[in-house]
Amino acid sequence: MFTGEDGARVAGSDPSRTPGHRSGSRRRRVRAGLLAALLLPLASACGDTGGLAGAGATPTASGPVHLWPGRAGAVVPPADPGGAPPEYVTGIAPVLDQNVHGIDPVTLVQAELRAHPDSRTGPDGMPQETAAAIDGCGADGADPKKCPVLTPYYRDLTGNGKDEMVVGIEYPDQQMSVRVYTADAEGRLSRIMATTDTVISVELAGRDVILRVPSGNAGYEVNTTWSYDETQRSMLPAWEQIVRVPGTSPGRSRTPAAPGPSPAGASR
Repeated sequence: MFTGEDGARVAGSDPSRTPGHRSGSRRRRVRAGLLAALLLPLASACGDTGGLAGAGATPTASGPVHLWPGRAGAVVPPADPGGAPPEYVTGIAPVLDQNVHGIDPVTLVQAELRAHPDSRTGPDGMPQETAAAIDGCGADGADPKKCPVLTPYYRDLTGNGKDEMVVGIEYPDQQMSVRVYTADAEGRLSRIMATTDTVISVELAGRDVILRVPSGNAGYEVNTTWSYDETQRSMLPAWEQIVRVPGTSPGRSRTPAAPGPSPAGASR
């Protein structure tokens, strides 16, 4: 409404709302509509399964607390590495191109027996009956199944790109000697691991040798991981873990029960 020349109020457009003003209002409404159209997919995506979601409250990290920090602790002497130092094997031909695959394991163990004939303890220790059986390996008429030296395995355990040889020797009472040999660029063969224990099994994992042995606690076993140490130039027991034997419970012996009678006619 506006007032004409005769003072009467005339219906019509407000003079203050010029065409430019109306055009600006339309532009603002258009921009608001476009903004709402852009924000709508974002708002709907927040509830989508592919959007970000809060993980909830995170527990505060708690580090170890040193008890009685003012107490003078005991002095720990340097530890014995625990592994056998590298030892060159004498009495065998030089190893060509560091290839241990061409070495006969029986000949190798027999050479070690000749170098340490009276050893009964330590890395070279061996029961007399086992030593006698090894001396007879390969003789005419000897049963190869009765030779205590087992078929060797090969794996690069030192990281030099060449295989090492893992040899097992069966001892009485389910004991076993596990030895590892490597060859250097000069053709010398050295023994970098030698240990004897009552062994459940021996495993290779990457560049590690893992021995599983019975634990003093019923239902548990000890897994010892031997790894090559560049400083000592030998395999050392780098990790030891006590684990539950699957299928057993604490307090139960893992000694297997005596087998029942075999079915008639079954082969042994």
